[in-house]
Amino acid sequence: MEDNHKRLLELIKLLSYEKREVTLTSGKKSSYYIDGKQTTLDPEGAYLVGELFTGIIQKEFGSAKGVGGITLGADPIISSVMVVGYTKGMRLKGFIVRKEPKGHGTGAWIEGLKGFNPGDPVVIVEDVVTTGGSAIKAVGHAQDAGLRVLGILAIVDRLEGGRELVESKGHRLVSLFTKADLGE
Repeated sequence: MEDNHKRLLELIKLLSYEKREVTLTSGKKSSYYIDGKQTTLDPEGAYLVGELFTGIIQKEFGSAKGVGGITLGADPIISSVMVVGYTKGMRLKGFIVRKEPKGHGTGAWIEGLKGFNPGDPVVIVEDVVTTGGSAIKAVGHAQDAGLRVLGILAIVDRLEGGRELVESKGHRLVSLFTKADLGE
């Protein structure tokens, strides 16, 4: 597990981390950017995220029946956790929370709810947490759909208030890395 953790950090630094001025989803300005999708869409990165997240789910959120999050950052994470989990005997279903409700048909906020029952325990996944707004939005829509959120897993916590917001709402955030691990 330690080797996987170390290797994933190397990949994040190589593929996802950039030292440059950007405006984040939150609207905040930053001197660095972490594009988590560059790592989670890499085969080795996807495998390592799936391996590390399923380990945490088994240890910390063992009753979880599903994993989901806000599209687009969570999509490859959900897939890797489901596939790696399946190889370990876990049958975690996935669901994707839209950024806006579906504009036709059911008008649903969430895709993939078939097979879930009211009260089923789930984990929300994120690539990068900054303010925590996206994670809380995902939690809210999952709860509105009748799911019980056990916690939130993130690859990187930028340490910019996200953990505090998540915890103030009564949820737990577990991250693999923080900005300090990236040298920030």
